[in-house]
Amino acid sequence: MTGYDVIGDVHGRADKLVGLLRRLGYRERDGAWRHADRQAVFVGDLIDRGPQQRDSVRIARSMVDAGTAQIVLGNHEFNALAYATWSDERSDFCRPRVGARGEKHHRQHKAFIREIGLDNPESVDVLDWFRTIPLWLDLGGLRVVHACWNNNQIEHLAALVSSTGGVTKQIIIDGTDPGHPTYDAIETILKGPEVSLDGRIYLDKGGDERQHARRRWWDPDATTLRSAAMIPSDTKGIDGQTFPPLSDDPLSDGFRSYADVVPVIVGHYWETGERRVYGTKVACVDYSAGKGGPLVAYRWDGEPNLLNDHFVSF
Repeated sequence: MTGYDVIGDVHGRADKLVGLLRRLGYRERDGAWRHADRQAVFVGDLIDRGPQQRDSVRIARSMVDAGTAQIVLGNHEFNALAYATWSDERSDFCRPRVGARGEKHHRQHKAFIREIGLDNPESVDVLDWFRTIPLWLDLGGLRVVHACWNNNQIEHLAALVSSTGGVTKQIIIDGTDPGHPTYDAIETILKGPEVSLDGRIYLDKGGDERQHARRRWWDPDATTLRSAAMIPSDTKGIDGQTFPPLSDDPLSDGFRSYADVVPVIVGHYWETGERRVYGTKVACVDYSAGKGGPLVAYRWDGEPNLLNDHFVSF
């Protein structure tokens, strides 16, 4: 094998996945897409949003089973597991199905439910496979995780994961319990660390109110609220007006950016526009395929520093 092709969040766009695999030189043979001397790696979030949920899972799963791909769990797969996991202690599903929160969860998960269903043999089989998917991959010279590589949180989870590196029922229960150490670990590696906006509120792309923003955890120069918070320029406040600029005062929360020498590739962040690495050690391959953008891969050939010209799109 000469390298890895790390593929971004598919989000139910099997058509784009097939196009990207062809562009990368993969061909379908004996029930799986294969490359003569490379292996694909999926960053998770195969499901939700797009119109081809079943085919997206089928293609990735067949490749993993055939050994032509590897995969890490995304927050949407984790959410699907939490939606289906009952907690006796709470007398509720780990991701509630009723009430205001239930309406939000159903809206986020409706494409998967509409096509694959809920609590039926097919959905149970798919969810059983999701449980086997590792939370991260350390491939030697390359690391792959859905949203953030954090050594402390990975060390915490390493003592809890299943034999395949996947989530157990207890991880799902604790990982949806705010304040539990496992919740903090799951939130960090599957959704990324966040920074508090000191009481200010903005509306995310789903129209939900947020008092925290995703954090540029890879950037050692992101030392102020303005530079650390990932808030698009067209973001609105709760008054419907453009969200005002954040403070340039230095942050004092002691956060440390990623400083390891091993490069990391993530998805999750709904990037748009020109494909560029976040830094020499971190790149994102999520360019909003589930919202009309391209499906993107990074072709890693062993380089210690990630390069802009290694992105491939469809």
